[in-house]
Amino acid sequence: MLMPTTRRRDLCRLERVRCPSLGITRRNLSHFEVEFLCDYKRVRQFHKDLEQAWIRRDGKPKKNARWLDQGVANYVVQKAKQRRALWRWERQLNAKRNHKGRIVVENEVDLDGPPRDFVYINEYKVGEGISLTQVAVGCECRDCLAEAAGGCCCPGASRHKFAYNELGQVRIRAGLPIYECNARCRCGAECSNRVVQRGIRYDLCIFRTANGRGWGVRTLEKIRKNSFVMEYIITSEEAERRGQIYDRQGATYLFDLDYVEDVYTVDAAYYGNISHFVNHSCDPNLQVYNVFIDNLDERLPRIALFATRHIRAGEELTFDYNMQVDPVDAESTRMDSNLGRAGGLAGSPKKRVRIECKCGAESCRKYLF
Repeated sequence: MLMPTTRRRDLCRLERVRCPSLGITRRNLSHFEVEFLCDYKRVRQFHKDLEQAWIRRDGKPKKNARWLDQGVANYVVQKAKQRRALWRWERQLNAKRNHKGRIVVENEVDLDGPPRDFVYINEYKVGEGISLTQVAVGCECRDCLAEAAGGCCCPGASRHKFAYNELGQVRIRAGLPIYECNARCRCGAECSNRVVQRGIRYDLCIFRTANGRGWGVRTLEKIRKNSFVMEYIITSEEAERRGQIYDRQGATYLFDLDYVEDVYTVDAAYYGNISHFVNHSCDPNLQVYNVFIDNLDERLPRIALFATRHIRAGEELTFDYNMQVDPVDAESTRMDSNLGRAGGLAGSPKKRVRIECKCGAESCRKYLF
């Protein structure tokens, strides 16, 4: 079978053989035909990809290279295709989001593209057979923050403290529930007691980590201590069946809710928001709080992540998958949520897999569980 002309030309160039009949001369011996238009808009990015290609092959950058071998050329093409795929995924994520914060996607580590079998959602999805207890009444406050002391706002009606200050920062300790104003309340969307329901306010970046932790999330803006960062949005559909599959794969995304009793497990393997990619740290900068808004079923709180300290722009966002709330009183103990993960975000503590921790913190426990 006769080899295609383009293939024969490529072989001649690879072997550095001149062939006048194929048009391969000394002048064009190092020229390969373009099979993919990389669409590099920035020369700097092109040279950065070239440098990474040489480092991957030879362990060091190569300056002023006058021709590209097939391996380097293939890497540049693959990198361009990957960058295009990530750009499309980034556009899809931002088209679906219903919050102020913008999402950016970056991978300067390897050639992995967007994760497969993942659907971005903005709202909590409840599985078949689970019903939510919808709130029946709302507050009549004109200024919820000012009137909170009288106990007439939603937290007071539920016999709990008002969770936020005038800047929207959480002021109650971790372990206590947050009761926000709901759809039946008289107050408007900018009420001081509507923080989690307004969604993500910061620009965030999903990025590929360089130490084998997969994808991670970092903030592109500074975040004040005690500020709401993101909600952990997940689905409980088929959690038990999937849990068995995840255990065999060594990758679980199950999050047990033990607010009152160990009844429900939520699942973030297929559906989720940007919190799906938040990594673990033994010294985290995010803390989990349980939040109740339109649903008052104590077994199914919404899960919100707040900053434990001031977070710099560019810093990775993390929380402790093995979080334990200090049981100062009985209520605090009830609010303890069991977290865990093996390859994903949250894992069932009943089916733990011993996973080495790569968080790099000075206080690292060496293992996730």
